[in-house]
Amino acid sequence: MNRLIRFLSVCLLLSFVFPVQAKVEGVTNEPNQVYLFSYSNRDGRSGLKFAWSPDGEKWFSVADGFAYVNSDFGPWGRAKTMFKPHLMQTRADGKWHCIWEATNTGKALAYVTSPDLQKWEAQSYFSPEERSKYEPKDVYPTTQKKVLVNGSEEEGWVQEVPYTTVQQIIRYAEHKKYRQSLNAERTEQDPVRFANLKPVEATIQVNAGQAKEISKHLIGIFFEDINYGADGGLYAELIQNRDFEYTPTDRGNDQNWNSTHSWSVQGSDATLSIATENPIHPNNPHYAVFDVNAAEQTALMNAGFDGIALKKGEKYDFSLFGKVLEGKGGKVLVNLVDKDGTIIGQTAVNVTSKDWKQQKAVLTATSDAVAASLSIVPQAVSKYALDMISLFPQKTFKGRKNGLRADLAQTLADLHPRFVRFPGGCVAHGDGIDNIYDWKGSIGPLEARKPLRNLWGYHQTRGLGYHEYFLFCEDMGAEPVPVLAAGVPCQNSGTCAHHSKDELTCMGQQGGVPMEEMDQYIQDVLDLIEYANGDARKTVWGKKRAEAGHPKPFNLKFIGIGNEDMITPVFVERFKMIFDAVKAKHPEVTVIGTTGPFYEGTDYEVGWDLATELGVPMVDEHYYVEPGWMIHNQEYYDHYDRSKAKVYLGEYAAHLPGRPNNVETALAEALYLTAVERNGDVVEMTSYAPLLAKDGHTQWNPDLIYFNNTEVRPTVGYYTQQMYGQNAGTEYLSSTVKLNNGWDAVKKRVGVSVVKDVNTGDYIVKLVNMLPVEVSSQVKLDGTTLVNPSATKTILTGDPKDRGAKPASSDFKVEGNDFSYSMPAYSFTVIRIHQNIEKKK
Repeated sequence: MNRLIRFLSVCLLLSFVFPVQAKVEGVTNEPNQVYLFSYSNRDGRSGLKFAWSPDGEKWFSVADGFAYVNSDFGPWGRAKTMFKPHLMQTRADGKWHCIWEATNTGKALAYVTSPDLQKWEAQSYFSPEERSKYEPKDVYPTTQKKVLVNGSEEEGWVQEVPYTTVQQIIRYAEHKKYRQSLNAERTEQDPVRFANLKPVEATIQVNAGQAKEISKHLIGIFFEDINYGADGGLYAELIQNRDFEYTPTDRGNDQNWNSTHSWSVQGSDATLSIATENPIHPNNPHYAVFDVNAAEQTALMNAGFDGIALKKGEKYDFSLFGKVLEGKGGKVLVNLVDKDGTIIGQTAVNVTSKDWKQQKAVLTATSDAVAASLSIVPQAVSKYALDMISLFPQKTFKGRKNGLRADLAQTLADLHPRFVRFPGGCVAHGDGIDNIYDWKGSIGPLEARKPLRNLWGYHQTRGLGYHEYFLFCEDMGAEPVPVLAAGVPCQNSGTCAHHSKDELTCMGQQGGVPMEEMDQYIQDVLDLIEYANGDARKTVWGKKRAEAGHPKPFNLKFIGIGNEDMITPVFVERFKMIFDAVKAKHPEVTVIGTTGPFYEGTDYEVGWDLATELGVPMVDEHYYVEPGWMIHNQEYYDHYDRSKAKVYLGEYAAHLPGRPNNVETALAEALYLTAVERNGDVVEMTSYAPLLAKDGHTQWNPDLIYFNNTEVRPTVGYYTQQMYGQNAGTEYLSSTVKLNNGWDAVKKRVGVSVVKDVNTGDYIVKLVNMLPVEVSSQVKLDGTTLVNPSATKTILTGDPKDRGAKPASSDFKVEGNDFSYSMPAYSFTVIRIHQNIEKKK
């Protein structure tokens, strides 16, 4: 028995000793050198991947095929490819170099460097003939080889590396995956995550004596002509293709999208054709030829954008340019026709001139209509040339001619935006150099404006042009923030330009605006500032502004140069030229640079380095993220260097699968904005994106406002923006939040921001609760004494999946400097405290 006990004791001892010994040997026996295999998938869509091997025979995938760098050359999405990547390391400095074929033809190559296979520098693109310029010298040996990775044969390059290199890139990928798991946090997981959570108690200590000044421009809007945001949307024109300039290239060579699109002939005794001889203006080369062989029996019809919406008793301005090509011409009836054929408005014009002449008339709708049409009925047999056929409601926003749809514009004005960024992001720098938004082509008489292909797949008349954008800003009391391309088109371009000769100059940044054209491009930028601010009597472009009806300057203070661009050498060279020119001639104008489309990565880091080097006063950051990212990154701006550039968060939104705009996304944005407001001394501006989307014509979701011809439907996210915009402050007050639950997951779901509006003396308390339980709060306002306070409470709450929640406002009782408030589950509340101080007579 004793022997058995001793034997079992030894076995038990060994069971403790040998695992430890094995673990120690597992560390001490790790190889010093291993083989690293670098490759990409055969279809080119994987990015740079790795596998490793201790012996060069058996291979292990690194981080399950994690892509360490992706090609960013060419059009959006699947067109960005990486073929045959060759990874090399230079002996002298240990730097990594990678060259790959950026297209399946091999006619465009890409090059990038990295110090550690984790952080990558800006990519460069070049032809095969230039390869020797980028090929690194004196590199460690590499061998081209085919190996089996996870049962699949892959072809790439093998080299020996320290095993620590493999460990480091694995840790990097695992950390990325960990962060992705945090970002994936959603409220649908809350029943499990917070299964036993009890109602939370919070003490909010506000110190009014510790206040810091924050930006007065913090909440604004960003308008881009996407989702039919301009023509057929905010721009009040009711006739589609009024200029007969639609072209198949607007919409991917759709042959039905042409100069006659949206127009039809009613009756058999007339024909419609398109001509280009002697147009109204070279910028508007196409016009309609309506050959009428039977008077009063045929009509030229247009159904507008999904029909023409009319309101009984309201007046509509009609106009056209016309001339007679054959015959004498004569009276032309202009009818508004309901979908059942009933005429619900009529007027007449005379087209008799042999030269282009504009005719105008006014129609009054005799009944409401959702989908009416315009009917043009010549009363005489003749061949007519017609162009710029227009129908405008007289009731536009602020009653302006060539104005904006009143209900949509008012919905935007109700946000109380402090600025408007326009005319777009991608639209501004365009699909290729020839598609860059040239502001000069968007001003002047409508018939002389230059229409433009919209890269979102339709047509821009540019009736809503730079002058109208400036007027809209003025009408809302918002600062204009025009954005111009930085001498490069969108990095996702795929349409050849006038200088294109190969894949390199047809795709991506296309080598930028040719250097021989940059002087004129820079002058166009300077001319824009002169148009906005120049003396109407002494400057060329100031006079043009006055001729457009606005002799007073628009007082432009900001100008954006670039839009989420790749910070390549091509970009840097041209941005610097533009920045230096604006700074030299207009130091009073704040230039806003760009740091790419993400909150981290190469373009973000290189963009910030460039801004710091040049002294750019403000940079434009963009990021579309999951709600979980906003929950876990509320400290994002806390550590920004206040001595460097200010931040304009120009495009952001919370995105869930399926892209809804609901209570969950709206509360995530509200929560994140409490942190942005806390950092309002470095974050100068913010704007949600995109802004508008028309039913049936949406290229991007979610958006802030959805609409059709008769309805405007603000989203839940709109109300978050409105509650911030209507309750902006000028000072941020220091505050601390103590919860009776110390769990980090709980603390991150409660957001508080307290600001003061020094113009009104109001204190504004913003409270966000993204928890599934109520948070009972005690707010203590120290450092001041409230005088006869009265308050209003506005609350936005609902089920996280609710897409129709709206805020409700009511009076809120405040006595003294302390008050209690229970934040409902999943809610955003604004309490605005007004002091009723009697003014001395």
